[in-house]
Amino acid sequence: MGRTTLGGSTVEVTRLALGCAGLGNLYQPVTDEAAFATVEAAWEAGVRTFDTAPHYGLGLAERRLGAALRDRPRDAYTVSTKVGRLLVPRPDDRPGDDTAHGFAVPATHRRVWDFTADGVLRSLAASLDRLGLDRVDIALLHDPDDHAEQALREAYPALERLRGEGVVGAIGLGMNQCALPVRFLRETDIDVVLLAGRYTLLEQEGLAELLPRAAARGSSVVIGGVFNSGLLTDPRPGATYDYAPAPRPVLDRALRLRTVTERHGVPLRAAALRFPFGHPAVASVLTGARSAEEVRDTVEQLRRPVPDAVWEELRAEGLLAPDTPVPVPPPAVGFPSPKEPS
Repeated sequence: MGRTTLGGSTVEVTRLALGCAGLGNLYQPVTDEAAFATVEAAWEAGVRTFDTAPHYGLGLAERRLGAALRDRPRDAYTVSTKVGRLLVPRPDDRPGDDTAHGFAVPATHRRVWDFTADGVLRSLAASLDRLGLDRVDIALLHDPDDHAEQALREAYPALERLRGEGVVGAIGLGMNQCALPVRFLRETDIDVVLLAGRYTLLEQEGLAELLPRAAARGSSVVIGGVFNSGLLTDPRPGATYDYAPAPRPVLDRALRLRTVTERHGVPLRAAALRFPFGHPAVASVLTGARSAEEVRDTVEQLRRPVPDAVWEELRAEGLLAPDTPVPVPPPAVGFPSPKEPS
């Protein structure tokens, strides 16, 4: 599977990365066996980049990912985790569950926002312990929406020092908005932005400023949420968009997208996976999975050819702006066919 380097760092990522929120029982329980099989299927497909966070299942995703990678050569893969939420044990014997935060796990800990320098160090130390690793490759500020000033003044300098000391290889932030990442691109020396849901086949807010600015300064963008919370996998009444039922105009747009792609024999999710690679700042697409079958389907869809006629018709229908960059054929972006070695 194709690889590229993040920004000005030496950290390599595969063009497809596995998001591990599902391993933390996002929305529904996943067995240890299914979690292990998910990572195993990704590895067999050539995926070598794995993104996790303390937030995901109150540390469960980190523990499961670390266990699944334990026997793999450490230099063969890239791990990304996040800082900004400390996990603090609850004193009660019967803590209830964490479904209010979206995870089907016991609420043994509470999340405490902390973008201080000390909070960054404590968060990374705890993540390393859960992962069973001596280092992570990428450290990201996680959702600092309501903590922008502290993240800029305290958390970011701490990450920059860790990068300078070689403790982490690349630094950045992960968010589902564009404004604050643009500010970080202007005011700091981040290597990467993980942008969720804001540069997809459905909506291209990131194209206005974030992606051009990243490209101009040599930073990379990893695109998450390419299916917009599932809407682009199966657009239908009741489908979710931004974690809530899709408004009718948004659903109608997704249905029009599907009509065009299927007219050319291309599943909508295949076009959605391929689309972000049209922009030169995009280094990787990050997709979640909770089973080996989901991983294999994602890889299959990503390897499907998407003819130029699809993008041309989407532009003609007004579903993509005329100047929206679109992907080049597969050989140029490094997606092997199923018969090629990974």
